[in-house]
Amino acid sequence: MKRFIVPIFIPNLSCPTRCVFCDQGLITSERSRLPAPEQIKEILSQAVGSRSYRKENENQVAFYGGTFTGLGTERIRALLEAVSPFLKRGLFKGIRVSTRPDMLSDEKLELMRCCGVKLVELGAQAMDDEVLEASNRGHTVKDTVEGLRKLRDKGFSVGIQLMPGLPRETEDSFKQTIRKTLELRPDCVRLYPTVVIQGTELARLYRQGVYKPLGLDEAVERCAWAVRKFEGAGIPVIRIGLMSSQSLMRDGSVVAGPWHPSLGHLVRARIFQKKILDSILGAVKGKQLLLSVHPNDISFLKGFKGQGARYLESSLGAEIVSVTIDKAIGQGEARVQVI
Repeated sequence: MKRFIVPIFIPNLSCPTRCVFCDQGLITSERSRLPAPEQIKEILSQAVGSRSYRKENENQVAFYGGTFTGLGTERIRALLEAVSPFLKRGLFKGIRVSTRPDMLSDEKLELMRCCGVKLVELGAQAMDDEVLEASNRGHTVKDTVEGLRKLRDKGFSVGIQLMPGLPRETEDSFKQTIRKTLELRPDCVRLYPTVVIQGTELARLYRQGVYKPLGLDEAVERCAWAVRKFEGAGIPVIRIGLMSSQSLMRDGSVVAGPWHPSLGHLVRARIFQKKILDSILGAVKGKQLLLSVHPNDISFLKGFKGQGARYLESSLGAEIVSVTIDKAIGQGEARVQVI
């Protein structure tokens, strides 16, 4: 069933700390105050009237940005009650929110459950206390573990958001973050490789030479490894990289780091390319190859601006002389012929 999600942003509201990487208003192109109930109803009415909307789909409303459960109880009630008429008419099947793992009061969770919230995404960001402290997150790994269990006990589905490349993170600690997250068995995961945004504490640390962000290829490699681990365990990765926004795309907004408007595609392409590498048995160095893939996989094989094919040639030490499409080949598979 296709998923249709309508996002409503509440950036920088109710966050108890300012993380070193954060400028929610710039990331989301939203710097306004909490949306009024009538604004929410208008947004949802427009969504229902759009060409993308189908009542039979898995339609959801998502409150993103800030810390949803850090809002006052009456504010939460007003936001959720604005969605309620659409839920009652069957136009949307549920609500999802994002919040911190250390701000989950029983009163607010019960209100959310009664008002149609189905999934809560926890901004864990990392599963390493040293990394969390360096990022000024203000919570611990233990908070994430206990928060997830509390949400599950209340009947919510739970997503986990992670940020590869935070200060003090190493490749080993990142892999440990993925392993610890796998142990929690979240219902879904988002991966947001850390980028340095103008005006943040991280930008100051970067300019001082204290912080070094991941390179783009390094971020692609880490995310590809993580996605294979998660999806191999049956945990879907529903987002890779920040969503493009007009403010984020402005010159100078992103100071450094692995920002790319199609990062998710780069990662999926790398996963597909690695699958081809794993399937090739025997030495092919110095030889010529003919590759065939399903039409839907051709962009993953070639990669961004042909980088995928060059990556394969470099990894194999072979030359790809031909790439063809073949509908008889299953999606996610490739046929390799050595000549």
